Amino acid sequence: MSWAHSLIRVREFEIETLKKRLAAINQARTAAELAIAVLDAEAEAETANARRSADAGWYLIGYRVGWKARRAKAVADLKVIELEEQGCRDALADAFTELKKVEMVAEAQKAAAARVEAKRESAALDEVALRKTGS
Repeated sequence: MSWAHSLIRVREFEIETLKKRLAAINQARTAAELAIAVLDAEAEAETANARRSADAGWYLIGYRVGWKARRAKAVADLKVIELEEQGCRDALADAFTELKKVEMVAEAQKAAAARVEAKRESAALDEVALRKTGS
């Protein structure tokens, strides 16, 4: 029965590791979303500055080109993080399924051992009863 207990512990460790990884991925996702929000806020500030100053308006076109490239990279990074998050969630679901399977096998083995022990006890009691009636 110790093999089942060991296997359950290994599966639980795997689940905990995946949960930690998912938490790290969620932090990365939050950081990426924040980076996109900051870029959008900076673009709005630059646009407002360009409306107030004619000199700043000349630089707005170049700023927009760079901003679009930075924002596209941030969005691409966010998509990669989302894919990684989905993969981690799938792995976590699979790990829970595997843990449940191992637990079910361990329970079935425990029930089978209990049935065998009950048969032994019954046989021993039958033998005692036969000895008492026979003597």
